[in-house]
Amino acid sequence: MSSDPVSPKLPRLSFWQTVSSVLAAFFGVQSSRARQRDFSRGDPFAFIVVGVLMTAVFVATLVLVVKLILRVAVPA
Repeated sequence: MSSDPVSPKLPRLSFWQTVSSVLAAFFGVQSSRARQRDFSRGDPFAFIVVGVLMTAVFVATLVLVVKLILRVAVPA
């Protein structure tokens, strides 16, 4: 006989829930409830992939903004 209670398998997070959690983590506004949900239902690989992609988009956006500012500020 097992003394462990039987817990129902919780569904995995959707793509948009994962993106939302990563965005909240980027800004540092993740709620405790969402963090618990992420740790219990989230896929670590999905968080890593979304985090790396969002970081790449962020860096690319910064590079483009700096290039645009330099093009406007320093005439060729």
